[in-house]
Amino acid sequence: VQLQAFGGGLVQTGGSLKLSCTASGFTFDDYAIGWFRQAPGKEREYVGTISRFGGSQYYADFVKGRFTISRDNAKNTVYLQMNSLKPEDTAAYYCAAVYLRMGGSRAADYDYWGQGTLVTVSS
Repeated sequence: VQLQAFGGGLVQTGGSLKLSCTASGFTFDDYAIGWFRQAPGKEREYVGTISRFGGSQYYADFVKGRFTISRDNAKNTVYLQMNSLKPEDTAAYYCAAVYLRMGGSRAADYDYWGQGTLVTVSS
């Protein structure tokens, strides 16, 4: 089982970035996918979740209206589109998978984790 997030980089305040999370080694549409982030010196925090077939998405309040999660099960990939980025969005972003349930905001809800991809938003 492998999850890998990529697409991070340096972007200016107000800019956009699209992260991807690819999966292998399991039946992708058996899993809801969540995104979390962790800024230096801070705890990991919940960003949002997408259901197994993409019909439902949930977001943390601080990203509503700015971030959108989508998925393409044919490509075993989930996306995190981030718009109107702020310096406080700077963090390592992680994707995680949960089996046959809609993952919540707790990291412990998730069964598998990918390595993070770093997003830096300059002011």
